Amino acid sequence: MKLSELKEILPALGNVAFQLENGTLIPENFHVTEIGQTIKNFVDCGGTVRKEVGISFQLWNTNDFEHRLKPTKLLNIIKLSENRLGIEDAEIEVEYQTETIGKYDLDFNGQHFILKNKHTACLAQDACGVPIKNSKAGLSLLQNSGCCTPDSGCCER
Repeated sequence: MKLSELKEILPALGNVAFQLENGTLIPENFHVTEIGQTIKNFVDCGGTVRKEVGISFQLWNTNDFEHRLKPTKLLNIIKLSENRLGIEDAEIEVEYQTETIGKYDLDFNGQHFILKNKHTACLAQDACGVPIKNSKAGLSLLQNSGCCTPDSGCCER
């Protein structure tokens, strides 16, 4: 979900509620402790330089059991972040701690904001010889690429 989408949803809500993808509700007394813009500059395993810009929200539970974050308050925190940091519209990534700090994509089911599990992926499968599923062309590229053999140096790029 992009920040602009969240801002469109919030005014129609009475309460802000988050839920993990497995159905577990985030306790109602959560705080949003950070909203910021993240910029990730990196090189993938195929040697391509990449840049990702996102929005980071951090949720935090505490023993402040009477606290409830209202939609207008969250909109004010977002506006403050946009004004002070010059935040651009981008995909939201939510940080929330269970056993460890997890990073989640954000979705909305009409009642709750859903913290969607994220997964790792290779961004350069074609460069490292990772087979392309159900593709004969992908297999022929793999056989002829010379990449990802014991002596290819593929993982040392």
